[in-house]
Amino acid sequence: MSSKTTQQSVTVIGLGPMGQAMTTAFLDRGYAVTLWNRTPSRADALVARGATLAPSVEEALAANEAVILSLTDYAAMYDVLGPAETALTGRVLVNLSSDTPEKARAAARWTAERGAVHLTGGITVPPSGVGQPESLTFYSGPREAFDKHRDVLEVVTGRSDYRGEDPGLAALFYQLGMVMFWTSMLSYWQAIALAKANGLAAADILQHATDTANSLPGFFAFYAERIDAGNHVGDVDRLAMGMASIDHVLHTNADSGVDTALPAAVAGLFRRGMEAGHAADSFSSLLDIMQKAEA
Repeated sequence: MSSKTTQQSVTVIGLGPMGQAMTTAFLDRGYAVTLWNRTPSRADALVARGATLAPSVEEALAANEAVILSLTDYAAMYDVLGPAETALTGRVLVNLSSDTPEKARAAARWTAERGAVHLTGGITVPPSGVGQPESLTFYSGPREAFDKHRDVLEVVTGRSDYRGEDPGLAALFYQLGMVMFWTSMLSYWQAIALAKANGLAAADILQHATDTANSLPGFFAFYAERIDAGNHVGDVDRLAMGMASIDHVLHTNADSGVDTALPAAVAGLFRRGMEAGHAADSFSSLLDIMQKAEA
């Protein structure tokens, strides 16, 4: 007697680069995929591969319990799903759109009021990383929904890091990464601008930039332990030393005719720490300044 295996299936709403990559990953794994997008033509190549384009959001929602949302932000979710809210009952919305923790919490409440479940996702890779076993997505929301649909989630990225019931936590972890990514990349652009102003190319400083970036994990680990212990003693570094250093950075950029907005902002933080009396403390004492919004 032969047994019949039920084909796994999923709905994807939103076919920007991320949605396209996710759909491709599902098709590669043999999933039956139902699609919806405001611009239907974006689905053409995916339909040619076997995906089904739903003629309406309602029909896309009805096709599967697990619904992947890959939209610009949460406002787009309301725009797309609001007119179809009666079709939300019983759905699990895996919201991989980017937005703030508070908006994720509000979306979870909105979803629950309409009989559905909201799983917040914070995907940490660009489209090229979707479907890769080493890639990671943070999730938060109802544990039962996460466990039930984990196979689906691990098609999107091989690693699924569940952060708890609070729907805002996955969005928070995503934004923590973005804080570091954008400011780090801007610091690299600043270094390239300074190099080019002095006759060097990006390739000329690449190894030095890479070595500098690779040194950072050791600093992260060293300071994390001290910060959690409330230790900002100036035994290995002092804010006053850092202030002198960042002033040199600022003046080097200014002397080279390079825009100084970024180093000036860093110098401003150091200066505020000095004015608050932290000159003899570690520069980690700047956390005391950064944890409060400036008046």
